Amino acid sequence: MKFYFLLLSLVLYAALSNGQSIQNKWEKKAQKLAQKFIIVDGHVDLPYRLKVTNFRLQKEYLGIPYKTDTGDFDFVRAKEGGLDAPFMSIYIPSKLQVEGGAKELADSLINMVEYIAKHQSAYFQMAYSPKDVMRAKKQGKVALPMGMENGAPVEHDLSLIPYFKKRGISYITLTHAKDNKICDSSYDTTRTWNGLSAYGYKVLDEMIFSGIMIDISHVSDSTFYQTLRYVRVPVIASHSSCRKFTPGFERNMSDDMIRMIKANDGVIMVNFGSTFLDSEVGKHNDSLRTVLNQYLEEKGIKENTDEAAQLKLDFSKEHPTLFADVYKVADHIDHIVRLAGVNHVGFGSDYDGVGDSLPTGLKDVRDYPNLVKVLLERGYSSKDIKKMCSGNIFRVWNKVLKNGSTLENKI
Repeated sequence: MKFYFLLLSLVLYAALSNGQSIQNKWEKKAQKLAQKFIIVDGHVDLPYRLKVTNFRLQKEYLGIPYKTDTGDFDFVRAKEGGLDAPFMSIYIPSKLQVEGGAKELADSLINMVEYIAKHQSAYFQMAYSPKDVMRAKKQGKVALPMGMENGAPVEHDLSLIPYFKKRGISYITLTHAKDNKICDSSYDTTRTWNGLSAYGYKVLDEMIFSGIMIDISHVSDSTFYQTLRYVRVPVIASHSSCRKFTPGFERNMSDDMIRMIKANDGVIMVNFGSTFLDSEVGKHNDSLRTVLNQYLEEKGIKENTDEAAQLKLDFSKEHPTLFADVYKVADHIDHIVRLAGVNHVGFGSDYDGVGDSLPTGLKDVRDYPNLVKVLLERGYSSKDIKKMCSGNIFRVWNKVLKNGSTLENKI
């Protein structure tokens, strides 16, 4: 009997040791690939985060994006995680479509990114093409391409599209949380245009001519289908996930849309926010917020007070928020690959944009190797992962740039 238990123990120990050895193997390989491959992230909201924290264009404040204890992104963490090219989101709140000032805000955020790259040139470099990203990678720098989130700054004047192209904007998300003069939003129920406006089609034409990628994240279903049927260039979804896991959430891509992106030769860059990944997590957290808000109202406690902050802290300890995890992000990638193939998926984290909703294992830009590890465990090859990291978005970006220059040369 003792011999039996000894033999069983040895077998279990060998199995556990072998399992640990395999895990170590995947971790080491993931770390190696994350540093070897160029990793592009389709959407990082650093500029607006810095703006709302009163970032100043002065040298003494430039420590913030280099290394910081706040937010999800800085140079040190990016290098640790292998991130080479986070698309800086030039985010324009929807309210500016009514209040005005969208162009001015866009210019100020672009100025901020350019200032950081200029005065922290040992760490950052502006990027206007995949070649720029590759050059920055070789120099050990983080490239800073830019995408404009919300077409509000160009919704009155088509000449502003080539203007922003010259300023370094490589993609434009057609709208954000509200319908604008270009198209309808997935978050708005007004359905002002039932898709694209007449002006919106002109915007698409000018974007194509200027060599700016068309981003269909945030748009309504009607806008998506009208855009895909109209354009002859690949499009991107810079930070969207799969509706299969979030039924009824129009902000994500349906299966039919994913297939249509494949036919378009575009790319879907998966959003890491928990509400984009798992509807059950979203429902749970929404219910907690409802209970908390009702309690604050019953007690007559005003928001943004010390009393409210303490109550929220106590509430969160007793009723913890749920989060998705890195495996759920991989589930979304798996689903896109099943429907469209490995050539049509990338990473679009929405770091610094989705608040405290990031999944376990992907809490900031240090954590890309965790996702690479899961993808390796699921059987993806190094070649597959390289495509997800940057190959797919580079293909689209280069095609759009080439198409724009070809059209310009025909004039």
